[in-house]
Amino acid sequence: QLQLVESGGGLVQPGGSLRLTCTASEFILRYYAVGWFRQAPGKEREGVSCISNSDDTSGDSESYADSVKGRFTVSRDNAKNTVYLQMNSLKPEDTGVYYCASAPYCGTNWKRRPYDSWGQGTQVTVSS
Repeated sequence: QLQLVESGGGLVQPGGSLRLTCTASEFILRYYAVGWFRQAPGKEREGVSCISNSDDTSGDSESYADSVKGRFTVSRDNAKNTVYLQMNSLKPEDTGVYYCASAPYCGTNWKRRPYDSWGQGTQVTVSS
């Protein structure tokens, strides 16, 4: 199974920013869609964002959950084999473990479609 690695989590005050990074050492991320998910204590895992693979022109290249639209931005740097999740204007309810996962494409059902590989997660805590 291919492995993804997240990094960049930490403790930040409300209104602050963090940038999460998702990398893969054994496969080329540009050929895969990458989803970001989070799970807060006692809650189900929820989809945050999805970025299409670099060759997919069939639909929206980026998708976001309503709760993060306008605050989070997903992007990729193919030269670095990396996908980023820039998180601005963070709120306490953004707290959780954030995971990245790979799939052939995002699609309209990106929050619930199966993903092939997952990272181990990185903790994000928004608190004063």
